[in-house]
Amino acid sequence: MIHTHTTSECVITCPHCRTAKVEVMPADACIFFYECSGCGALLKRKPGSCCVFCSYGSVPCPPVQQARACEKDMRSSLYA
Repeated sequence: MIHTHTTSECVITCPHCRTAKVEVMPADACIFFYECSGCGALLKRKPGSCCVFCSYGSVPCPPVQQARACEKDMRSSLYA
């Protein structure tokens, strides 16, 4: 069984000024840049992350959430 429920809200925190803001993540796209509303810094995804939400957010982006749920389901089905 594949979980289709994902969290679409994420608190993204600027590493420069620590401003935290709740943002709605797109379900079908990765966001590579984000402008901080506090200091105006342009955040770029970290190397190895797919997007700024995975780099600076409280939860990973929906595509990553779905992939992790799928992997978890596959592992649990192997031991069922």
